[in-house]
Amino acid sequence: MRKPPVALVRVREHVNPLSRHYDRAIEPPNWSQLFRQLDRPLHLDIGCAKGHFILAMGAQEPTWNFLGLEIREPLVHQANRWAEERGLENVRYLPCNANRSIRPLLASLPPGIVQRVTIQFPDPWFKKRHQKRRVVQPSLVKDLAEFLPLGAQVFVQSDIEEVAIEMRDRFCEHAAFRLTHSLPWLTQNPLPIPTEREKSVLDQGLPVYRALFDRI
Repeated sequence: MRKPPVALVRVREHVNPLSRHYDRAIEPPNWSQLFRQLDRPLHLDIGCAKGHFILAMGAQEPTWNFLGLEIREPLVHQANRWAEERGLENVRYLPCNANRSIRPLLASLPPGIVQRVTIQFPDPWFKKRHQKRRVVQPSLVKDLAEFLPLGAQVFVQSDIEEVAIEMRDRFCEHAAFRLTHSLPWLTQNPLPIPTEREKSVLDQGLPVYRALFDRI
């Protein structure tokens, strides 16, 4: 696999999604200008960070479109440049707070187009008073349930067991999602490309907690 590009911008590791600057929805883009072939299935990566994961996925799965959502705007601009430099017309990134923007974005897309959603190694926000900043909130699960078509999949993973349990349980609690495996966690990543964080954690011999859901 081609090595990911080196990061060229410096940004804060964590930003508060509930601060006034980020606590708002973005205006949906003109999707036909963003993706030349909008009729392809769309993979939505929520909290894509530097975007290396879907850069690699887009190169490996050219019949899919890939959209990364990231709250830190400088990372989005950088990732879009990388996609353009590689000629990946099926990979794009948007700067937004996913919990505020996911509903208008999904509502503006052609129905049934989002076939896969990934939420990988989100900010853990360990302090109890900060946990309302975590990305997988009941409202996000509800919006995905409303707009994802039958058969779409949601994949979540984290190296923080507490965070992984919370993500898994919130999807399990919604009647629209069914866990695809009988064990509490998947032992293998069902996707062909690991994230940088995943590779780092596994290289240290530490566990990764993964769950995969079908939209039913």
